[in-house]
Amino acid sequence: MSTAIQQRPPFPDPGDRPVSCDRQTALALLSDMVRIRRMEEKAAELYGAGKIRGFLHLYIGEEAVATGALHALAAEDNIVATYREHGHALARGVPMKAIMAEMFGKVDGCSRGRGGSMHLFDRERRFYGGNAIVAGGLPLAVGLALADKMQGVRRVTACFFGEGAIAEGAFHESMNLAALWKLPVLFLCENNFYAMGTALARSEAQTDLCRKAESYGIPAERVDGMDVVAAMEGTAHGARQVRAGEGPFFTEFQTYRFRPHSMFDPDLYRDKAEIEAWKTRGPLHTFSGRLKREGKLSEEEFLAIDARAAEEVAAAVAFSEASAWEPEADLLRDVCAPEARP
Repeated sequence: MSTAIQQRPPFPDPGDRPVSCDRQTALALLSDMVRIRRMEEKAAELYGAGKIRGFLHLYIGEEAVATGALHALAAEDNIVATYREHGHALARGVPMKAIMAEMFGKVDGCSRGRGGSMHLFDRERRFYGGNAIVAGGLPLAVGLALADKMQGVRRVTACFFGEGAIAEGAFHESMNLAALWKLPVLFLCENNFYAMGTALARSEAQTDLCRKAESYGIPAERVDGMDVVAAMEGTAHGARQVRAGEGPFFTEFQTYRFRPHSMFDPDLYRDKAEIEAWKTRGPLHTFSGRLKREGKLSEEEFLAIDARAAEEVAAAVAFSEASAWEPEADLLRDVCAPEARP
């Protein structure tokens, strides 16, 4: 397409960088990225078969961000995500069976089948969505952080959102209040350069997203979102500042989705050559390649990781197939207060 805006990789190829973490951590990061990829590939297949319905926004290509970030955060931290949140939920520790059953709309899903793909939720793991509205999670994150500050709780609220959310008023209101009240919010922007089908340069006069955060007096950092170790280290850096009581921090992960915006998207706004160029920087093969060159991973170990992920996916699908639909008698459950039910 001659009118397409070319989004070129802004960082050097991550395949050329040494891996700065130990072997155990590196294998855990690789395992989670493979689990996310295999789960989402199966979800796409099941969507085509009519087993998963509604909207489905896949994270394929962006696995390094959720994996690296969630490995850098603590279990007691709050996590707020967007509608492209399968990877975040899985990396957070939400069981794959509960995620898959939710996408099936079954009662054993993490939201009892009521939310589907865009509304994954797990209170025990402090995973507060899955929010379907663009920028909808930002005010929620500010509220969670305000509650923690008022109660004297030293905790980070990490809020994931796409660059499209930055065009929303809720982003600016949230940034302003977080800065004004020095709230412990870690703003994590997943910039994949296309808000649905609109290139960033077509929707934002100022495309330097860190400058937008800095305009509120919030420190900001840009990170290679195709490098899982960079994502982990960048998140850890921001979280340390927030946890130290220094107020909010903004991290921009520059990443890229290999699939269309959703399963309904014909993806006519990007040059195929651009997509293929980004695929050469894919987080799974570049990271596994780095580990192999440094002697931290063998091909047999990689195949074993992949096989375990495939087994987990198969078990999750079988669990979801066997799970029941919510009974009609429960349709008003959690909709009305008990005394207000007809």
